[in-house]
Amino acid sequence: MITISLCMIVKNEEETLAQCLDSIKEIMDEIIIIDTGSTDKTKEIAYSFTDKVYDFEWINDFAAARNFAFSKATKEYQLWLDADDIIIEKDKIAFLELKKTLSPAIDMVLMKYNYVVDENNNPSYSFHRERLLKRANNYQWSDPVHEYIEYGGNYLVSEIAITHKKLVSFSDRNLKIYEEQQRKNLPFSPRSLYYYARELRDHDKYKEAIEYFNKFLDTKNGAVDDNINACNEIGKIYKKLGDTENALKYLFQSFIFDIPRAEACCEIASIYKANADYTKAIYWYEFILTLKISNTDTNMTSIDCWNFVPAIELAVCYSNIKNIERAIYFNELAGRYKVNHASVLHNREYFNTFKKNKDCLYKDYIH
Repeated sequence: MITISLCMIVKNEEETLAQCLDSIKEIMDEIIIIDTGSTDKTKEIAYSFTDKVYDFEWINDFAAARNFAFSKATKEYQLWLDADDIIIEKDKIAFLELKKTLSPAIDMVLMKYNYVVDENNNPSYSFHRERLLKRANNYQWSDPVHEYIEYGGNYLVSEIAITHKKLVSFSDRNLKIYEEQQRKNLPFSPRSLYYYARELRDHDKYKEAIEYFNKFLDTKNGAVDDNINACNEIGKIYKKLGDTENALKYLFQSFIFDIPRAEACCEIASIYKANADYTKAIYWYEFILTLKISNTDTNMTSIDCWNFVPAIELAVCYSNIKNIERAIYFNELAGRYKVNHASVLHNREYFNTFKKNKDCLYKDYIH
């Protein structure tokens, strides 16, 4: 059985830290907490789980803080979590089994990150991240914001999930770090250009976001998934700005990097639907339902885009062209994915009414 050091960096996490550590403590052989300047009860909570609590002077560099945390580890493997992450029971069981059976030849385990979940911890947005790493390989974190470890060696892709339970908040912390990097004329890696663009987008700086997404794409050194997402994000920005031509241009450009993904196709279909071009919208929504989510890659996935969204939108589109039989079919298909969703129930009630009175006006009535 392998041994594992949990390595965390925290600051003012009194609302989430105990829940995180309670969920993982049975699996860990060592817990290391690096505090970067808390002013609440974070350190007190940390000490209730471990005596290995260290201070680190914050220097606007998440990678530096994580590397310091890794330097304190003594076990065979290192696991990292954020304070608003947990491991739910089914994944805890699977993790304990992995701990017993993991081959020493494995250098790194990529685990699923359920980044957005509902009240029952069912994921709607997931991707894989480097999560469990062999200490002897001396892996190092890179980039001051949205830090990462380069994949390498013999790695395993696991379906064990870490569940993100982020509290609702909005911060310009990351944006300020990037802006300081820009003011100091420090170089941006391709990945940093991509994440800086995302921060600009999140702060409604759309013109600058488009500029930096394009700078990222122009490097031609981005990861495939990031290239696809950059195209999609530019497309969504242009869509928000009402520039349909450029929105479609960039959404279709994402197909250059891989076979079409549901996320881009949903955006394309929604543009046609908004313009009442239902024939094209139906084509793209039905096309999505032929796509399959891979069980082996590490792509970021908005799960609803692959099933529920196209199904419920097809119910709307078919209703608007007065093909109620097909509308009912796709509404019921959407109901298989989300049994008690309000739109499914509302549409079902409407269709039942429609059957009783075929002369009712229904265009644009259903959600």
